[in-house]
Amino acid sequence: MELEDNIKRALKQVFDPEIPVNIVDLGLIYGIETGSPTEDGVPVTVIMTLTAPNCPIADEVVEDARIAASQVPGVSSATVRLTFEPPWDPSMMSEEALLETGLMGMY
Repeated sequence: MELEDNIKRALKQVFDPEIPVNIVDLGLIYGIETGSPTEDGVPVTVIMTLTAPNCPIADEVVEDARIAASQVPGVSSATVRLTFEPPWDPSMMSEEALLETGLMGMY
């Protein structure tokens, strides 16, 4: 669980360029899967979505997430699996993100 927490902390450094909130607090991270440990570390897969399927900077956000996860100590490799099920909506945002964006009370 510590490794997953460290990965989430690293992913909090990745921001959606259109909304000034990190991808964790936006609710874009649906899960983190870990593989079998090797002598190099643990392979991980970050399951995430985007705020919109036709996001013009999708490749950039996904690559930034992959790089952030791969730089966590103990991670041997990182991949990102993009999904749109369930579709993202603002109710998935953290309370902090809702406050920051002025959406608190709406979701």
